Amino acid sequence: MSGRGSKRQIVIADNPSLRSAQFSPSSRRIRLQTLVRLRWLAVAGQTITVLIVGLLLRFPLPLREAAVLVGALAAANLMLSVWFPTTYRLGPKSALALLSFDLLQMAALLFITGGLANPFAPLICVPVIIAFASQPLRHSLVLIVFALVCTTVLAFSPYAVPWYPGEELRIQPIMQLGVWCAIASMMMFAAFYAYRVSHEATLLADALAATELVLEREKHLSQLDGLAAAAAHELGTPLATISVVAKEMERELSDDDRFREDVQLLRSQSERCRDILRRLTSLSAENEEHMRRLPLSSMIEEVVAPHRQFGIAIELIEKGDRTTEPVGNRNAGIIYGLGNLIENAVDYAKSKVTVMVEHNAEWVAITIEDDGQGYAPDILSRIGEPYMTKRPREDERAGGLGLGLFIAKTLLERSGASIHFGNRDNGEAGARIHIEWPRSVMEARDSK
Repeated sequence: MSGRGSKRQIVIADNPSLRSAQFSPSSRRIRLQTLVRLRWLAVAGQTITVLIVGLLLRFPLPLREAAVLVGALAAANLMLSVWFPTTYRLGPKSALALLSFDLLQMAALLFITGGLANPFAPLICVPVIIAFASQPLRHSLVLIVFALVCTTVLAFSPYAVPWYPGEELRIQPIMQLGVWCAIASMMMFAAFYAYRVSHEATLLADALAATELVLEREKHLSQLDGLAAAAAHELGTPLATISVVAKEMERELSDDDRFREDVQLLRSQSERCRDILRRLTSLSAENEEHMRRLPLSSMIEEVVAPHRQFGIAIELIEKGDRTTEPVGNRNAGIIYGLGNLIENAVDYAKSKVTVMVEHNAEWVAITIEDDGQGYAPDILSRIGEPYMTKRPREDERAGGLGLGLFIAKTLLERSGASIHFGNRDNGEAGARIHIEWPRSVMEARDSK
């Protein structure tokens, strides 16, 4: 969450499991079995191609050398399958070594079959694409440099492309250069695209994991009341037994100076424990319905109340009759999401935040406005993406991971809401967030 430091921000930013999920090397480890299966596919494809060219088309082809190269890839695959379990994950260096071997084997096979004149020459890009999709950037850059070197060597292959006997397929140097440029540009473009897609998918997965973590924490806090009641119920019987035994001991040992004070202390403390559990049970019974079912006005007040102590005025406007307001099940996701949006509005406001609540027979809407700087146009087009800060502040300090708005948006959308981010109308400065639910959805939804 960006913006000023806050309790929600600390929960996310200081979570070691989340940080390790994002930035540790294990987050980009490829499973060995995946690479082995891809290599078996390469073995099958190379074998079929060699057999078709050499036996079916009867083109002159160095079959022995080609068989040795294909056999080397198959043998390496067999050894990996025997030596390692199917669940083994490769470290970056190990993956780089295997992909370099694959690239070298493919380059050697192309070298003896015409080099860049071979129509299968672009396949040299495959190991590079796999690396950029699954490995850290610095290891992938090493592989793409090696691939460019191999591609350059292929341009000087002395072997002719397998062709009809008695005919020689000559490729002019300018065409060789064009093919090299095409392969190099395709390699770099595909590598960049694979890396960006994989990186964004990883960020999204980590952000969703953080969302689940926050939601579970909120649900845990909401359930503490029920847990207290359950504890009181379970402990009531043994404490009652202890109290009865203590009374009997007090009656029997009342004349014994050695044990009188200890027995009285035991009885008084057991009675004190029973009183504490009785109060917990009473508190749970009184608030159980409040915890389970919430009118809309109560929910909004619960969300707004913690943010009234930061020197920013919060104006609550209710457009509707409380007698007809929706009453729904308590939803930790809605409460956290709205609280996060209001907290950010307070962070960026100059003096005032307005929360407007509307409802009718069809929908329920909440609008949050502040009188701060508002959202920049480039931010509005990307708002809600994970790991993105929202608005600049002159007094901005180092914040969390930029997850707050993403988590709030995700939790509210899971509850059935549609969310629109924008700036205030009529030229007024400040941001405006409009959240709307179908009334039937908000009233019927169980706490999740």
